[in-house]
Amino acid sequence: MVAQKSWFLGLKFFEEDLMEFEIFVFDLDFTIWDAGGSWCDCTNPPYFWRNGKLLDQYNRWIHLYPEVVDILRKLKQENKKIVAASRTFEPDWANDLLNLLNIDKYFDLKEIYPSSKIKHFERIQEHFQLPYSKMVFFDDEYRNIEEVGRLGVQTVFVRNGLRKEMVEQILNISVDK
Repeated sequence: MVAQKSWFLGLKFFEEDLMEFEIFVFDLDFTIWDAGGSWCDCTNPPYFWRNGKLLDQYNRWIHLYPEVVDILRKLKQENKKIVAASRTFEPDWANDLLNLLNIDKYFDLKEIYPSSKIKHFERIQEHFQLPYSKMVFFDDEYRNIEEVGRLGVQTVFVRNGLRKEMVEQILNISVDK
């Protein structure tokens, strides 16, 4: 039987491989959240809640993209490993935001420190002892997509935040189920 190809954001997948991905890796800034129109290391903590909004000291609203929690919840239900990978220069601030936004509980591993995404993925591979071909990476920076893709990781270029259809295409499931 010949595998049919599926196309998603210009990338090809073989249908027989769709459920084979075990590790879902997400960049944070402009993928999982919008840190007031900037990167989290450009915000001004301490963060605080006012009128249901998470703000920094400049009153910039830091928020998750609307479908992120549903996506993370569904991946957990599907027994997938979830990893945060960020090159931020302020790892403590990123970790604070994960906690304040109440999504820290979904992550099995966090690679949050200033380094290359290659280093992040080497440590992810070492931690889970799975090949790169079992990983999917979502990021809004094309240079990271290209760099990590060369390792054999399936990559998804994210524009305007993570959306359900991106993950549904990979898993061949509905996030709403």
